[in-house]
Amino acid sequence: MSRPLSWAKANLFGSPASSLLTVLTLALLWQVVPPLVDWALIGASWGAGDPERCRAAGGACWTLLTERHRLMLFGVYPYDQHWRPALAVALFIALLAISANRRCWKPWLGGAWALAVMIFAALMWGGVLGLAPVETSQWGGLPLTLVIAVLAIAVAFPFSILLALGRRSGLPAIRAVSVGYIELVRGVPLVSVLFMASVMFPLFLPEGMTIDKVLRALVGMTLFTAAYLAEAVRGGLQAIPRGQFEAADALGLGYWRSMRLIILPQALRLVIPPIVNQFITCFKDTSLVTIVGLYDLLAASKAALNDPAWRPYFVEGYLAAALVYFCFCFFMSRYSQWLERDLRQGNR
Repeated sequence: MSRPLSWAKANLFGSPASSLLTVLTLALLWQVVPPLVDWALIGASWGAGDPERCRAAGGACWTLLTERHRLMLFGVYPYDQHWRPALAVALFIALLAISANRRCWKPWLGGAWALAVMIFAALMWGGVLGLAPVETSQWGGLPLTLVIAVLAIAVAFPFSILLALGRRSGLPAIRAVSVGYIELVRGVPLVSVLFMASVMFPLFLPEGMTIDKVLRALVGMTLFTAAYLAEAVRGGLQAIPRGQFEAADALGLGYWRSMRLIILPQALRLVIPPIVNQFITCFKDTSLVTIVGLYDLLAASKAALNDPAWRPYFVEGYLAAALVYFCFCFFMSRYSQWLERDLRQGNR
């Protein structure tokens, strides 16, 4: 018997119950898949056009993406300047791809990211090199989602390590501050943190002083993410055997050197899954910035459907936005699995 037939017999028809479940599943797929393929591919409307073309086709209206993709990707950013956010997104994605290579984990990578952030700001803000200035209130879509997620994760991660170390500190004052911050932030929803950062915090500033709305949302996301990451890092620190701490002391290493060279590398390797899970959560939570008046990818996709003529095809619009979220989250998930296996090679 061939290997596929052996696998099917063992996994799909290994028992009467399994055989019945397999038959029912195949029947369900037969009822669902052909109509879905007909709606999504065969009877769909493709290319440029108008809502009338979609109604005539009767299937999915992918024409919506052709006609409204710029609004979905870049929000209300000036139409004739869309090359700037497109270039900024390409720059960020290229740096993320480079950062995924462990051979590039060198000091120069931090400088590359600092330069990339400055170029991103110059492209999006303008006002330099002859670029027309664009207020942050006009930022939106994928560039806004990326910049908030990436910068929030980049700043929150080292902050979370300090919080985790502070929570395990032998100094009562530092431990109390760390515990109080972590428990306070983890005890409220992200919506409340964003609301405080965007609406309530400016009320405590001196008269005439304002902080950019994007920066306020970024600070709120960073503070919230750091509290959750700190608990993941603390779990890794607690999993390290006491002998590792004693070995560092025996070598004469100070607290910070022992943490940097011995303890933290082992602790962070152990908690890669929860850390990456929080990264994914942070990326998806950027959709909540819409409550403070920012048009992220999801809000921009919703705005693209505000036209009554295109509103009946909201499914296609939300599917496109979901696909973008899925691609980024799937990459982070797969990368974390590869990184976890790669870092455990020495233990095999």
